[in-house]
Amino acid sequence: MRAIVQERYGPHADVLELRDIPEPVAGPGQVLVRVHATSVHADVWHAVHGIPYAFRLFGSGLRRPRLGIPGTDLAGEVVAVGDGATRFRPGDRVYGEVTRGVNLWANAGTFAEFAAVDETLLAAIPDHLSFVEAAAVPTAALIALTNLRDEGRVQAGQRVLVNGAGGSVGVWAVQLATAFGAHVTAVDGPAKLDLLRDLGADEVVDYTQQDFTQAGIRYDIVFDIVSQAPFRQVRRALEPDGTFVLIGHDQYGRSRHRVLGSLTRMLPLLAISPVVKQLPGIRSGPPREENLATITDLLAAHRIRPVVDDRTFPLDQAVAAMDHLTTGAAKGRVVLTV
Repeated sequence: MRAIVQERYGPHADVLELRDIPEPVAGPGQVLVRVHATSVHADVWHAVHGIPYAFRLFGSGLRRPRLGIPGTDLAGEVVAVGDGATRFRPGDRVYGEVTRGVNLWANAGTFAEFAAVDETLLAAIPDHLSFVEAAAVPTAALIALTNLRDEGRVQAGQRVLVNGAGGSVGVWAVQLATAFGAHVTAVDGPAKLDLLRDLGADEVVDYTQQDFTQAGIRYDIVFDIVSQAPFRQVRRALEPDGTFVLIGHDQYGRSRHRVLGSLTRMLPLLAISPVVKQLPGIRSGPPREENLATITDLLAAHRIRPVVDDRTFPLDQAVAAMDHLTTGAAKGRVVLTV
C-alpha cells in the first residue's frame, strides 16, 4: 500500500516521504479500514516535528517516532474484521480518532491507504456525510466538546466567546456552544467572519480591528484557542464567576518553547487554579467512545456540521497540506484524500 512514512523527527518537508509498504492486518478486536480521507492538524504537526520535546514523553518516541506513519483521524470503509471484533462488518463506513489514551501527539498511521484500528475507536459515519467531511470531524470536534462541556461546563443562556473561532477546533466550539443554547461571540480575522455567522455565531469580532479584552464586555466562558495574552488581560473579559478555557495552540512552534511548548502557559494557570475561581483546573468527563457517539448523534441530527477548508490535498501532497495548515489561513479542517 502507499503511505506517508517518517523515520525521524524534523521539518515536515524533510522527513515525510511517500512509499509503498506492506498492508497492515486486523488483529484481535480490530478492523482493517480502507482509508478514504484523513485530516492534517496541529497535533499531527507536533508529532512529525517532535516538538515540544515534552510531548515525546506521552508515548510518541523519545528519539524517533515509534510508529512511522503520521495521522490520527480517518474516514473510510471496513474491508476486514479481526478476531473478536463484532461492531462492524466489511462495507461499513466508519470514522474516528485512532490514538490511544493521552497519546494524542503521536503518529497513529492514518496517512496511508489502509489502517488496522481498534473497533472501539470508530463510529458509523452519518449517511449524509462524505468521507472527506467525516475525516474533518474527530480530533477537533472531540477537543471542542470535552473542553467546552467538561472544562467550561457550558449552560444554556450563557455568553460564550470563542477566540480563534474560524480554525479547526473553533468552528466546532461555535457550533457546540450554540447547540447547547449559549449566546456565542466568535473572534477571528475578516476572511472568516461570514463563515462564523453561517455556523450560528450571534456576534462576530474582527481581531484586526478590536481586542476583545479591551471591549468592556464580560462573558461566562472565554474559550481561547489562539491567544498569547496573559490571563490577567483575558480576565477583563470574564464575569467574576466565569470560566477561562485555554486550548493552548502553540502556533506551530512560533512560541519558541521547544521543550514545553504551550505548557509554559498552561502549567502556571493549572497551579493557581485551586485559588482562582475562573480557572477550572482539570475536570474529567465521559470516555472518548461516548464523546464520539455524542458528536455522531449531533451530526446525524444536523445540529452541527463539518467545515472543510476550500483546499483538499491528495495523499502524495501531504507536505503541501502541512504547509497550508501552518499559514493559519485554512477555514476549518485541512483534509488529505487517499
